[in-house]
Amino acid sequence: MNRYCFPFVLLFVFTVTSYCHAQVNTDPLAEGILKNRGELYFSFHVTSPDEVSDFSRIISIDHIDGEKVYAYANKKGFSQFLNKGNSYTILPSPGLLTPEKELAGMYRTGESDSKTIWNFYPTYQQYIDYMTGFASSHPDICNIDTLGNTVQGRLLLAVKISDNVNQQEAEPRVFYTASIHGDETAGFVLMLHLIDYLLMNYGVDPKVTNLIQSTEIFINPLANPDGTYYGGNHTVYGSVRYNANAIDLNRNYPDPRMGPHPDGEEWQPETQAFMSYGESNHFTMSANFHGGAEVFNYPWDTWSKLTADDNWWQRVGREWADTVHKYGPSGYFNDLDNGITNGHAWYEITGGRQDYMNFWDHCREVTVEISDVKILPVNQLENFWEYNHPSFLNFIEESHFGFTGFVTDSITGQPVFARVFIANHDQDSSEVFSYLPSGFYARPIYEGSYDVTFSASGYHTKTVNQIVVHNRQTTPLNVQLKPLSHGIDQGKDQTIRIYPNPGNGDFEICFPAGRDEPGRILICSAQGDVVVDDNLKMSPGDDCYKTNLHHLPEGLYIVRFISGELTLTNKFIIRYD
Repeated sequence: MNRYCFPFVLLFVFTVTSYCHAQVNTDPLAEGILKNRGELYFSFHVTSPDEVSDFSRIISIDHIDGEKVYAYANKKGFSQFLNKGNSYTILPSPGLLTPEKELAGMYRTGESDSKTIWNFYPTYQQYIDYMTGFASSHPDICNIDTLGNTVQGRLLLAVKISDNVNQQEAEPRVFYTASIHGDETAGFVLMLHLIDYLLMNYGVDPKVTNLIQSTEIFINPLANPDGTYYGGNHTVYGSVRYNANAIDLNRNYPDPRMGPHPDGEEWQPETQAFMSYGESNHFTMSANFHGGAEVFNYPWDTWSKLTADDNWWQRVGREWADTVHKYGPSGYFNDLDNGITNGHAWYEITGGRQDYMNFWDHCREVTVEISDVKILPVNQLENFWEYNHPSFLNFIEESHFGFTGFVTDSITGQPVFARVFIANHDQDSSEVFSYLPSGFYARPIYEGSYDVTFSASGYHTKTVNQIVVHNRQTTPLNVQLKPLSHGIDQGKDQTIRIYPNPGNGDFEICFPAGRDEPGRILICSAQGDVVVDDNLKMSPGDDCYKTNLHHLPEGLYIVRFISGELTLTNKFIIRYD
């Protein structure tokens, strides 16, 4: 370990601070590491939480130990850090800390060729083979989705596990994803192990069988293959945190507080792929597995204010941590509040996947830091599976609790896309929606009595009062909505569509056929500012509206169409290639 510090006294000796910065910028070790690996791992000291928040906007905070901050930076971020004038210590890259010989354990099969002992890190090709093999060996309950490609062309894959895997069932959907930071690999192997465990125990273990029969389970073991296989497709040794463009993917998402590009970078191919996947699948709950600490980190990360469901998050987090404590050794998973923390209370970040999923996709996503050591030696992988897999299963099960049901048309019985909102409770996008083609919704929530309002375009709003919920129990709540009597054919599609989405500024916005009145269109930014307000000069028979939005910056936008008593809303993304 080499120390490169510049004493504070120099600021008094030299009145021109750029001299000190120039000396730092010529640091050959830092320059060499940034050139060769695209990122630098280092530590520095702060004196207040406000300083941490300030630094978090320019570099990637990894974790904090008292007044000592551990962080990563790419070339641009490190240059901005140096402009602050802080002393720092360069640290060994975590991807190089675990000796390569401890990562090269040979895998073996169990008593039969159908059972794999997950005590190894697969090569990239082995990973692809395992993922495709899961689907081909269990086609009745498993298929594979290709989300997209990385900067370097590697595949982003997920499996879906369900008893009717080729259908969209009326069930909660749970998504697990790991290693968005490429050098945090424990979750990578544990998710492969979980897929294998679920498939092999379907029809054998009652709990696993029930989960697969009642839940749609999606698992992406490796969210940043370019980072994980930075040292080559044959090894995870030498892995890096960032993607191939030296961008922190867990700072690259639209942020509820800071807008579409809080890191000042374009959305990366990996970011775009996961945004699209979340948008199309309407996940009920999700967990994102990291390394470098041992704690259940629940939202928000960007705001100090609490979520509407803070008491639910604390209960679920406590259950996760207590279960790990039951199966794990003494001293494991007890960081911060004995294994759980509010994200912002730990340290502020912007552009994280967790906050994006909660705010934009109405999904309950959590960040689980699963191991202090980012790249576990292979002889520890099976131990960490034993510590954690009961919590993996419990979290999936949690998606069924609260109240769930169907929203349908009271006349036709057809499913309805509806907003499910709890007055005096929901805030910051904590409401959920029923989704087509089933009209099913799921609302995890802490025990209590709630007044629940259901609303949908073309229907009378309905409130059901005093719905009682108990923790770890399911309260069925089916609702029929009465159509408005304004002459719109309720049998027709009652959605608004935007083509293409994402698009580069030229859009075609299509409305339901059969309108009997002209309409008005509003387009708002993610922050709620109206950027387009147009009384449409369209005859009632016209169904599409073409618009040029090249004057608007990249980002997420909301379009609202109003025609008589009909109001329709949808989201779209502007992205310039």
